[in-house]
Formats: sequence, structure tokens, C-alpha cells
Amino acid sequence: MRILTLALIALAGTSVAQGSPAQTAAAPSDASPRFSRFSYEGRSPGAAPLQRNQYRNPILSGYYPDPSVTRVGEDYYLVNSSFAHFPGLPVFHSRDLVNWTQIGNAIDRPDQLDFTGMRTSQAVFAPDISYHDGVFYIVNTCVECKGNFVITARNPAGPWSAPIWLPFEGIDPSIFWEGDKAYIVNNRAPAEPPRYDGHRAIWIQEYDWRKGQMVGESTQLVNGGVDLSKKPVWIEGPHIFRKDGWYYLTAAEGGTSVNHSQVVLRSRTLRGRYEPYAGNPILTQRDLDPARSRPITSAGHAELVQTQTGEWWATFLAVRPYSGDYYNIGRETFLLPVTWKDGWPIILPKGQRVPEVAASPRLPGQRPAPVPTAGAFSYVDEFDGDRLAMQWVGVRTPKAPFYRLTGGELVLGRGAPMGDLAGVPAFVGRRQQHHDATISTTLRFSPKTGDRAGLAAMQSDKAHLFFGLTRIAEKPVVALYTTQEGKEQLVASAPVDPAGPVTLTIDATGGTMRFSYTTGATPRTLASDVDVRFLSTRMAGGFVGTLVGPYAWTR
Repeated sequence: MRILTLALIALAGTSVAQGSPAQTAAAPSDASPRFSRFSYEGRSPGAAPLQRNQYRNPILSGYYPDPSVTRVGEDYYLVNSSFAHFPGLPVFHSRDLVNWTQIGNAIDRPDQLDFTGMRTSQAVFAPDISYHDGVFYIVNTCVECKGNFVITARNPAGPWSAPIWLPFEGIDPSIFWEGDKAYIVNNRAPAEPPRYDGHRAIWIQEYDWRKGQMVGESTQLVNGGVDLSKKPVWIEGPHIFRKDGWYYLTAAEGGTSVNHSQVVLRSRTLRGRYEPYAGNPILTQRDLDPARSRPITSAGHAELVQTQTGEWWATFLAVRPYSGDYYNIGRETFLLPVTWKDGWPIILPKGQRVPEVAASPRLPGQRPAPVPTAGAFSYVDEFDGDRLAMQWVGVRTPKAPFYRLTGGELVLGRGAPMGDLAGVPAFVGRRQQHHDATISTTLRFSPKTGDRAGLAAMQSDKAHLFFGLTRIAEKPVVALYTTQEGKEQLVASAPVDPAGPVTLTIDATGGTMRFSYTTGATPRTLASDVDVRFLSTRMAGGFVGTLVGPYAWTR
């Protein structure tokens, strides 16, 4: 199916100032690489079939971590982390909590945030979305920028304001609204010298939303975590809500890997004392057999929301490794119902697995999203609009356009080499959303010495691959290069006639990929069973997932 171009603003259509030569991309020319089609087919082998009134986890497949959700009437809005990818902070809408449609990117203008010099896993972390008095708020942290900030919008699709910077240390802020007052709760350093690595605390302070200023004193609510004597690490992602006269504080604990969890505390007063639930954690997968089949791991960073029918649900992140702790597609957004026991919320009882299929919320039916986000799906982008669909993202903030859409083609200009932190590569990618997927594009390009254009699969600035057209020994070839820990290696190459279009196809199966190309009627395999575990979070590090899309480096 053809992608709907819903974007309000796109990279090519953004008005930007000129940057330094290292940061400024050159506009495409007639000799630039031209991509005429991008197709994606994602498969879910072994997945259980859906029955009536059921949904499938994850609800947002692929690199959509740190979900924050809010309800406005009968509408639900969700935002995810996007780190140093631009445009960033994707915003989704749903009416049933299951089918989500992206409606915008909250960071879509270079004058909002500048990611120059940042690695892919820096920049914007763990956003929180809320609504008050006709205005939507996203409060967030930009690591290696100026810290914590607030942006606002009358319409969640945008445009969103420039950041209002907040003068406090830490990460993962969220807003708790009580009447006409706002309070920001977030992870900060504890009110004592840290006792161990990962010793953090949760603090609260009033926020004057009319003036955009923090006011009054800060209060430490949680020191270290549920039980300081056990040295809990990385208490973060806090949210506060009120129910039945109690203030509930939920937060992630244990770090974002396999020991990830969600905990809850409560108090009769907003500023505490907060007492932890004796049955914590209320969500984790760390106590299950690591050798179980089809594992879902690293569950945590949840936010609870109450529906208009009175049910409680939680969005959270988790991962689906293809083996061990290897996953290339990043951390994903999941959904589970919340049950209440003796005044405490429970997302998942201890020892239970996160289900792949579960009963849907009791909400009005909704048509499937025009761009699927869950289960097995496929799509085709013909590049026939006047701007890229909002699901396309690049790396770091562009200072000038580096592509254009014309005549059903995506034309790439010059950019920085992939991995060059001082610049922006001529690369636009879509999230790899399945471990088993086929990704293809058709390219017209006659490379000169040193040029290359084709598909790139990028997990980080030091972990990526290139598959496409270049010249080796002054002859045009189709080639595969892999870059691990910043070191590039030629894996395979073959002579090719670049006079006509070349179709490039990547077939991913878990931790391996096959690379094939077509110049006429018969596909040819350039390399198969290529180990691409270096694109996994375990090997590449960081917090993002793999992006795949057109890339060019031309002189």
C-alpha cells in the first residue's frame, strides 16, 4: 500500500540557516543518486493468530521506546524517545489504545533543538506528554543540550513551541497536574553523596505553567528506590497520579536491560512520605527463565492511564530478542491492563510472561491505522509526494536541505560521511520493525571515484553497513561494507553496469542478512548469511534501534 504523506513539516521543506562547511549539506544535482521506490515487508513467524476483540503486543513495533500516554476525552496521545534522530519525538493518536497513527513529530524544526555533534543515543530522552487548559505539554531532557525543557502545542500534531529550559539537574521529567497547579517530578542526584553507582533519587518541584518557571522548593520523594539497603539502581521515568485519596508514584528501577522493572509507591500527601508496595515490582520479566521460547525481556518504563470507561491500562517498553540478549530493532512499546489489589496497581503478576496476544480494552472500535505498527505488515513508498512521510528520519539536525522529491524519485545531495559527528549524512531511514524483514529500493546512479549510494542500515555512528553502488579499482561495482566499532570492512563486491536502474534488496532473519541486487530480470546474491549482530543493542550499545534507508556519499 502507498504511504500517506501526513507530515506537517519535513526535512527537505524546513527553512534552515547555513552552518559551517562540515555541517552544511549540498543540494541535490542532476548527477545525484535517484531512488524511485522503497518497500518493506515485515514478518512475524510463529505468531499466534488474533481472535475477535484481541490485540497484539507490541503495539508499536521496532524502535519506539519510553512511551508516555495521556487521554483527552475519548482520544489518546502517545510520544516516544527519539534521541539524536531528526525529526524527533514522534506523536501518535488512538481511540482504542491499540491502533496508533503517527500525527506528527514534536521536534521538526532546526530552531527548536540542535543535535550537532551528538551521537545517535544522545539528545532527547524519555518524553512525557500531558494536557491542561487547552494546551498539550511535552516535558523532556536533551542530553548534551541544555538539559530539561518544556514544549507546548494547541494541536498535538503540531506545531510545537521552542523549548522552555528548566533549571534543574537530572533526566526523565514528567508533569503532574492538580487543579490549576503543575508539578514536575524527575530523576535527580540524591540529597547525599551517592552510595554506589546508579544511586539516584526522585524529586518534585512546582512548575508555574503560565510563566514557564520553576517555583518553590524541591522535595526528595524517593532515595535510591524501593529499598535503599539493597542498592537499587537507576530509579527513573517517574509519574504521579491520584486515585481514591492516594498519590501514586510509579517509576522504572533496575536499568533498561534485562533487570528492568516498574515499581510503585504511594502517599496521602503530594510531597510524601511515599511508602513502597510490598509486592514490588509491579512489572518485570527478570525473574523468568532466560532460555524460554519467544522471550519478551527488559520490561519497564511504564505509564498508567485510565480510560473513559474506568479501566486502567499501562504502556511500557520491552524488547524481543532473537537469541540471548540480541535484538537489532530496539526497544518497543507494549500495552497491558492494570488490575488493582488492596489499593495497589499491578501491571503483571510476578512470574507471568508479557503476553503477545491479549483481550482488547473496552473502547469503541477503530479502523486499523493507515500505516501499520503491529504484527506482520508491509508498505511501499513511491516517493510521489512533495515531502517525505513523517516516519522517515535522519541523523542529527540538518542545517540545509540534503534531498528533494521530484518526479516520483528521492534525490540525495551531499552530506557528511556516516559516522562523522560533525555533520549530517545524506541518509533518511525507516525503523526496522521486525527481526525477519525484506527491504528493497531501486536506484539510478553512476558513481565517480569515492562516491557511494544505496541502502544503509544504521544502529549507531560506529555500527552500520552500506550496500550499494560505488567504484573499486576505477570500476563500478555493487558492494557491501560493514562498520563495527568504527572500523569499516569490505565484505563483498561484484561488477555492475550502472547505466540502468539497480534494485537493492536486504533480507533480514534475526542476526543475519542476505544482500541481493537486480540489474535486469534475474536477482543475484552478493552475500548471504552475513552476521549482523553488530547492529544489536548488546554489541553497539546505546538506546536506539536499526534504521534502514537510502544513503549517499558523493564528492
